[in-house]
Amino acid sequence: MMLEHLPARVSVYEVGPRDGLQNEARALSVEDRLRLLGALAAAGETRIEAGSFVSPRWIPQLADTDALIRRLDLGGPVSYSALVPNRQGLERALACGIREVAVFLSASESHSQKNLRRSVAEALATYRDLVPAATAAGLRVRGYVSVVWGCPYEGAVPVARVVDIAQALVEMGVYELSLGDTIGVGTPRQTEAILRALLDRIPAGKLAVHLHDTRGTALANALAALGCGIATIDASVGGLGGCPYAPGASGNLATEDLVYMLHGMGIETGIDLGKLVAAGELAQALIGRPLHGKVLQAASGERIRKSQGGADA
Repeated sequence: MMLEHLPARVSVYEVGPRDGLQNEARALSVEDRLRLLGALAAAGETRIEAGSFVSPRWIPQLADTDALIRRLDLGGPVSYSALVPNRQGLERALACGIREVAVFLSASESHSQKNLRRSVAEALATYRDLVPAATAAGLRVRGYVSVVWGCPYEGAVPVARVVDIAQALVEMGVYELSLGDTIGVGTPRQTEAILRALLDRIPAGKLAVHLHDTRGTALANALAALGCGIATIDASVGGLGGCPYAPGASGNLATEDLVYMLHGMGIETGIDLGKLVAAGELAQALIGRPLHGKVLQAASGERIRKSQGGADA
């Protein structure tokens, strides 16, 4: 693994307000979601996935995305995005005035049927119509490919299949493609092998990684991706998240953990870590449970020790 030529700056793509909240038992009000988005923006995050235009029957936690988007400053320094699964979702997005949307599909047939209720080929056919329509309307379109490192139903996913799907999305017009280790099974050598295969066809500037920390390897895989020249990494405040159609998948890579590692390596992000931790503490309060992000846990523990007048041995 080559780490001599790491990027000087990494773009952190925040997915907590969408990918994180969609799997929470407690559905947050629009007001609470706006509070969380405001805290993330105050920390210096400039790319935030705010919601989803998927039917509220499937994801009730994000049912009020239309109302949420209409209350955001879409002309400010933060670029907000939302998922669109079909033409109806795109029409809702356009009506709200959002400037970036995302499409998503799976690298395995079984996960595609569970997640999208259609085959991979059918999903690609939908996006061959949707992506050009969105770009023609002036929207930037991001793409997601799930279960790249492994599928909960099929196990290993052939890298050649991932490459074909990725290339198809890029040819449709997506400006960036996020590759998902949806169930957190990846290891650094595997990450390097997947990315090297993709980089033979797609420039590094069009690729991002979306890593889950189910087995504690998300940061190691992020480091492997950096070594391959990938300079965009998805993360979720506090480690919020998990795929409802991937049994056993725990939360995403915590944004604070990623930023802590990057700053310690001298890599810029433009994010204030202290304010980011405060956003994580707000997220915990809003959802009513502790989050697993290690930096967030450490900061909370330190605050408790100081309030109790404790000292380390």
